[in-house]
Amino acid sequence: MDFAFDAHTEELRAKLLAFMDEYVYPAEPVAEEQRAQLASPWDTPAVVGELKAEARRQGLWNLFLPDSEYGAGLTNLQYAPLAEITGRSPHLAPTALNCAAPDTGNMEVLYQFGDEQQKKQWLEPLLAGEIRSAFAMTEPEVASSDATNITTLIERDGDDYVITGRKWYISGAMNPDCKIFIVMGKTDPDGADIRRQQSMILVPRDTPGVTVKRAMQVFGYEDHSHGGHAEVVFDHARVPATNLIGEEGGGFAIAQARLGPGRIHHCMRLIGMAERAIELMCQRAVSRVAFGKALAQQGVVHNWIADARVAVEQLRLLVLKTAWMMDTVGNRGAHAEIQAIKIATPRTVVGILDKAIQLHGAGGVSQDFPLAELYASARTLMLADGPDEVHQRSLARRELKKYL
Repeated sequence: MDFAFDAHTEELRAKLLAFMDEYVYPAEPVAEEQRAQLASPWDTPAVVGELKAEARRQGLWNLFLPDSEYGAGLTNLQYAPLAEITGRSPHLAPTALNCAAPDTGNMEVLYQFGDEQQKKQWLEPLLAGEIRSAFAMTEPEVASSDATNITTLIERDGDDYVITGRKWYISGAMNPDCKIFIVMGKTDPDGADIRRQQSMILVPRDTPGVTVKRAMQVFGYEDHSHGGHAEVVFDHARVPATNLIGEEGGGFAIAQARLGPGRIHHCMRLIGMAERAIELMCQRAVSRVAFGKALAQQGVVHNWIADARVAVEQLRLLVLKTAWMMDTVGNRGAHAEIQAIKIATPRTVVGILDKAIQLHGAGGVSQDFPLAELYASARTLMLADGPDEVHQRSLARRELKKYL
């Protein structure tokens, strides 16, 4: 087995690591200072635009999209170590490279399923970083872990569709640059096949009947850098029938196609978050003294750091294997592996961050270190893109099927 990255990946890794050191890490406090001076906390700090311009100049742009016409033309295996690096600054680096969720998933949907007009109107400005987007699927009134529960209606009325429903935790929707929603709802709520009842449709933010009501907090954070997680109401919002993505009844399949890459991208970035946590643990351990000796000399701290290193190496290998399988046998063929990393990675990284916070004492839960915010992000990913238990259920059934 060859565990080395190819020459192109190594070249991009070196360039991205330098970009992080020279531009991204120094920009983290600057972005916070600038945000405090903005008229709205949802406006984008100027330094983010500067980072995007520099990333684009260096060719570190749209790395997530495998098609060379639209993106960087990288495979999942090539992109994995790059996404991991951006995970070390998850609230800034992915945006700087135009590789941030939910835009990445939305661009993949438009790339795979959009028609030429939809690509020209929405995909091209998204690829250029000129606008942002949101994916409206989760609803407050139903258990959205089962997507067949969705109640939002998409009803045909002549040459239009009319959308009625309420969504929440719609990532990116608070950002004023968010110009388009991809909305999942039911076009055939009484259909016999519960996985053919749903469709996806493009709804511009300025459509009459669309109201972004409020930002939803996540562990007390509003996540300004990602454009928040909003509650959005669609009150008989009317759009042309040409805004439907693909065909009626294709929404569930499109959602599954979208979530596969999204899940592995989250896991790639989570490994970067864990690496930064280990780095902060080590720095703290050698710089603080308790009970007459450095924390780095305390046996329990040794255990925390060693266990974290072992866990990260295990996770990385599993994620890289999954990326390789997605490249060689497709997302469907790698379904079990995608589920495995979605179960293992967030919960393991949460544990590493928990120990890093403990090692930092009160500082660990403060705004002076990134650990508390990283913890909130990682813990949320045990719910986002399907809660752990849904993936465990599916993976266990796959294993049991061999014996039934």
